[in-house]
Amino acid sequence: MVVVPVSARGGSATHQGTTYYFCNSRCREKFVANPSQYLERKSERAEDQKQDPPSAPPLLRSDVWYFCPMDPEVRQKGPGHCPKCGMALEPETPILKEDFSTTELKIMTRRFWASVILTLPVVVLAMVSAHSPSSSATPELLLTTPVVFGAGWSFFQRAWRSILNRSLNMFTLIALGTGAAYLYSLVAFFCSSPLPLYFESAAVITTLVLLGQVLELRARSKTSSALKELLALAPPFARVIRGGTEIDIPRESIQIGDLIRVRPGEKVSVDGVVVEGKSAVDESMITGEPLSAEKVVGDRVKGGTQNGSGSLVVRAERVGAGTFLSQIVRLVAQAQRSRAPIQRLADRVSSWFVPTVILIAFLTFAAWYAWGPAPKVSHALVNAVAVLIIACPCALGLATPMAIMVGTGRAARSGVLFRDAESLEILAKIDTLVMDKTGTLTEGKPRVLEVHALAGTSEEELLRLAAGVELASEHPLASAVIKAAVERHVAPAVVSNFENRPGKGILGRVEGHEVVIGRSDFLKELGVDPEFIRVVGEASDGVVLSVIGILVDRKPAGWMTVSDPIKSSAQATLQRVKDRGLRVIMATGDRKATAESVAERVGIKEIHSGLLPAAKAELIKTLQAEGCRVAMAGDGINDSPALAQADVGIAMGTGTDIAIESAGVTLVKGDLEGILRARAISQATLRNIRQNLFLAFAYNSLAVPLAAGVLYPRFGLLLSPMIASAAMSLSSVSVIANALRLRRTPR
Repeated sequence: MVVVPVSARGGSATHQGTTYYFCNSRCREKFVANPSQYLERKSERAEDQKQDPPSAPPLLRSDVWYFCPMDPEVRQKGPGHCPKCGMALEPETPILKEDFSTTELKIMTRRFWASVILTLPVVVLAMVSAHSPSSSATPELLLTTPVVFGAGWSFFQRAWRSILNRSLNMFTLIALGTGAAYLYSLVAFFCSSPLPLYFESAAVITTLVLLGQVLELRARSKTSSALKELLALAPPFARVIRGGTEIDIPRESIQIGDLIRVRPGEKVSVDGVVVEGKSAVDESMITGEPLSAEKVVGDRVKGGTQNGSGSLVVRAERVGAGTFLSQIVRLVAQAQRSRAPIQRLADRVSSWFVPTVILIAFLTFAAWYAWGPAPKVSHALVNAVAVLIIACPCALGLATPMAIMVGTGRAARSGVLFRDAESLEILAKIDTLVMDKTGTLTEGKPRVLEVHALAGTSEEELLRLAAGVELASEHPLASAVIKAAVERHVAPAVVSNFENRPGKGILGRVEGHEVVIGRSDFLKELGVDPEFIRVVGEASDGVVLSVIGILVDRKPAGWMTVSDPIKSSAQATLQRVKDRGLRVIMATGDRKATAESVAERVGIKEIHSGLLPAAKAELIKTLQAEGCRVAMAGDGINDSPALAQADVGIAMGTGTDIAIESAGVTLVKGDLEGILRARAISQATLRNIRQNLFLAFAYNSLAVPLAAGVLYPRFGLLLSPMIASAAMSLSSVSVIANALRLRRTPR
């Protein structure tokens, strides 16, 4: 390896008088003060690796949890094979370095080519000596043995584990089939029997199964490509400003509060806020938004996004696993491991599949031995082996999880996050969409238009008290009040004993005074002067405004009018939603006049206004009792009960954390068009699952009877075990290939 200065890659070579070096190959994360230090560390790592088990590949992560795509409940720390189905386990969160699946693919590829080299002569010898098998028996035996018990030994290991774990699987059938053909031929060879030998069948079956494993592992590696693309978005290094000096450090070393220089064309390494500079940032890979977003001082940026032509200085607020990109990867990985309800049928069939196939193979052997032509044993064995080999429970088991993995990955690239497979399946079946107003139909970024102070209180004082209480609130209106105070250069007061009344208002103590902020119905509960309540309740006069009253020591102090613009895409998107046959309902806590004004502008006919959080959930229950499949879209804390009650909740990614946690679907950008994207991907995935299940059921329904010889009495046709092995290998690959088509689902 060559150890070069950091400056060789465009970074600062010195920091406080020290020159830093890094390895220009795999070890860039190792920064040292001089080359000799690097060599010392390299020696230390070499000593550590000597202590690892010799079977553990050097780049595998023993601290990462691995799971089985077919049986997601199977989890273990470190790589290995599933004890139930025998498949290679995959990391729960894909890693960019070499993982177990990649290593398994390399091993299987080497075994495949080794078996090809040994099997070809066996096939040639069998063809040349078709009329005199004994003349080539010895070389066939010598060439077949390393294929079956060398290249194919892992199949017997997995079969044995399946028996010990009482979970018969594909490898059980393969081991029985190849083992029976080999042992039968071995006995016939040593007994000098005139019966035909099937060494070439055992070798070809093993080779074709290895080919199937190679194709399957290659296809499976593509199912997590979307997650790997997301992981690759985060740059490995960041230029941090410390002590007035800029230095490139590994992303893992960034701390909250660090100032990071993001140069033109570079990627943002962490979540943070812009403190210097101006630029356009491409957020398309995270939000699905094709247009770059202008970023100025005070705007937030997300890790993994691409900076444009300007230079930015960003203060780190979330690093490592706390970044938005890491949360997306974690949510998608969780969804890929979950099981969809449609998979229950496949699970029930799979549990009986292998025992049934073994029984059919036994009956096939018995039938051919009793009524088949001579040589009876030979015909009975060939057809029984064909039945064992051609049956493929993997195709049935992979039908749903492969589609889920590809579908959720495709959705993530479009800015749609599914929490689990059940949400993905249900979204395709909804017929009713209930929508919140604030932050869902509107921008959720309200602005204070007017501040009205009553006699004895100035507008600045009223704004100072209100902003102090709103600082402790997460309601969308809070940001508008705080922003208005900042724009007017009014410093918010310090609040204590803050209390939130969801759907009503907030209160707290400021400088010994109780300050209450809320709408007219909340003020009425507190026994405020009816005339003040009337003024507050009618101030908006049917325009798209919210009006909040302010009390100091339970006495009217004034009110504010707040505007929340409707999203530009709302009307067109909702029309497309209705064109697809969905019933659209607005459910909001705002008063009737405001709700009706927004509904008229976006084309919604059914309106439920003035609803508290519990009332929104009750509305969902009522619709469900009527037989509706309901999706609820919202973004606030007050929407979380309804999001949880709905058949599937849709949270705006621009909303609160509790809303996102309560929902089954999250729209990263918070745009309404994301609902259409999510439903389109959901329907495409469900359609793909049905296709996969049909392929798996149809394949086995036709293949097993054909291998058993049902066509022989009428047409004299038999299925060779070698053809059966090829068909079996291709069945799993066909299911995975069909699932991979979801990567091309239109946005």
